[in-house]
Amino acid sequence: KGLIFTGPSWFLEKYKMKIAIYSRGGETVRQEDLILLLDELEKHKISCYIQHYFFEQVRHLFPPNQYATFIDAGDLDDSFECIISMGGDGTLLDTLTFIRDSNIPVLGINFGRLGFLATLGKHELTDAVNALANRTYVIDKRSLIHLDASIPLFGKTPYALNEFAIHKRDTSSMIRIHTYLNGEFLNTYWADGIIVSTPTGSTGYSLSCNGPILFPDSGSFIITPVAPHNLNVRPIVIPDDSIVSFEIEGRTDQFICALDSRREIVNKDIQLAVKKEAFTISLVRLSENSFLQTLRGKLSWGLDKRN
Repeated sequence: KGLIFTGPSWFLEKYKMKIAIYSRGGETVRQEDLILLLDELEKHKISCYIQHYFFEQVRHLFPPNQYATFIDAGDLDDSFECIISMGGDGTLLDTLTFIRDSNIPVLGINFGRLGFLATLGKHELTDAVNALANRTYVIDKRSLIHLDASIPLFGKTPYALNEFAIHKRDTSSMIRIHTYLNGEFLNTYWADGIIVSTPTGSTGYSLSCNGPILFPDSGSFIITPVAPHNLNVRPIVIPDDSIVSFEIEGRTDQFICALDSRREIVNKDIQLAVKKEAFTISLVRLSENSFLQTLRGKLSWGLDKRN
C-alpha cells in the first residue's frame, strides 16, 4: 500500500523534515489558513503529507501532483516527525487512530471552540511551524486507557486518550453498572452511564459530569457516574495501575460502549474491563504554554473582577 505520491522525484530530496496533516475538513478550517500553514512549511523546507480524504476536499486549491497523501496508520512510520491536527479536540482524538503506537507526536491547532488538547490558536500557525523547524517544542507524554472485551471491539484501536464510557441507549431507562476494582466489588451504579477518564480526559466529558480536574502526569483514573440515581454517589480517583471491570443490567438488551468519540452498540451480557494502555501518546506544545496556562485560559480562572 504505502504512501500515495505522484509528484516529481526531487520532492523527497529537497526537504529536511517530514510531517503529516489531518483534518476533518468541512467548514472547520478556512482555505486561507490551510494555505498559510502549507506556505510556512514550504519556507522551512518541511514536506507534508495530507490525509487523503481531507485532501480530496481541498484538491482544487493546488496544482496537480503538488502534495503527497496518506490514507491510514499503515502509511505512517517513524520517518514522520509530527502529525498536525487542524480542528478541535475531536479532530485531535481522530489522529490517535492514525498514529497508534508509532510514537509520532501530535501538534493540535485549534479551529474548534474550547480546545484543551488542541491548545494552539490558528493565529499561532507561524509560531508553531517555527517551533517544528527549529525543534524548540516540548513533548508531553499522555497516558491512554485500554479496553478488553469478551468480543472484538474497536478493531485495531481499542484505546482512548480521554475516556472510556458506558451509556444507556437513547431514551431507555437507567442501567445498573456493577463495577469491580482489581476483581473486588466497588459499587453498583444506578445511572445513565459511567465514565472512566484519564488525567487528560479529566477536562472533558468527566468534567461536565462534575468530575475533578487532574494534572496530566498524576498517574490516576477517574470513575465518574453519569446522572446517578443516588445522590450520595460521587466520582472517585483511583491509581492508573488498576483494572476496572463491569457487568451491566438493564431493561433493554443493549447499551453504548464508547472510546473517546468512537462508539459501538453492544449487548448487555458482554464482559468489559479497562486498564492503562502499554504505550503513550506524545502531544506537542510550545515551550511557553503550560497546563496551568491552559486551565486559566480555557476556564477563565482569575478573570473575576472582584479579584
